[in-house]
Amino acid sequence: MTATEKEIEDRVRAAMRSDRRLGAGFRLARIEQAADGTLTLEGEVDNVAQKKIALERAAAVDGVAAIADRISVTPASTMGDREIRARLRDYFIQEPAFSDYAVRQLRIDEAIPAKEDYELLGGDPATARAQIDIEVRNGIVTLSGRVPGLASKRLAGVMAWWVPGARDVINGLAVEPPEDDAPIRIEEAVRLVLDRDPLVDDTQIRVGVRHRTVRLTGAVPSEAIRGMAERDAWCVFGVDDVVNEIVVAI
Repeated sequence: MTATEKEIEDRVRAAMRSDRRLGAGFRLARIEQAADGTLTLEGEVDNVAQKKIALERAAAVDGVAAIADRISVTPASTMGDREIRARLRDYFIQEPAFSDYAVRQLRIDEAIPAKEDYELLGGDPATARAQIDIEVRNGIVTLSGRVPGLASKRLAGVMAWWVPGARDVINGLAVEPPEDDAPIRIEEAVRLVLDRDPLVDDTQIRVGVRHRTVRLTGAVPSEAIRGMAERDAWCVFGVDDVVNEIVVAI
């Protein structure tokens, strides 16, 4: 390791420790800078917010050309891959916005790991307006396929994060035709996600977006709902920060 690589790693660690949202005690198991400028971040964090903040702070350090993201989130409960797939299947099949989508899951033969194929869970690929493919390995959910808009891509990604056993979500859904992103697109997705979350009453929550920062205002009846709304916003693809100004009104 060169002195420059070590200096960059030290600057990344210092940047994370200095962020009040992470705290001075925040640590990742591995921060390693390669000669080509790629920084590998690896470890387990408490929530999606910590993962995104750590990635953002690292990306802002001079000398970091790219990031290999190997940060996972501590799952809310222990679930096997098969159970995670089953939960996702139910979410996607029951979601009205995906009613004319084909949904498939990668079926892995545990006895013959090299034997893999896709199992159709719902819809007809020949006539479907879109297709979502689900893959789960060691608690890491990968979504691939194609959807008609960014709102659908973002909703599917958040639903994957809703599975209590999910450790990470890789949202590789392609938007066809391509759609230009903008703050209004993020706002639309956050509103949609809050509306779909059965644990959040979003009728008194207001959403504003500037650049990629979401600002939540309004009132909810409990601290738990306030936290759930913030977590939903953090889980939306493309959101870099969340300012939670929701008040608890009992």
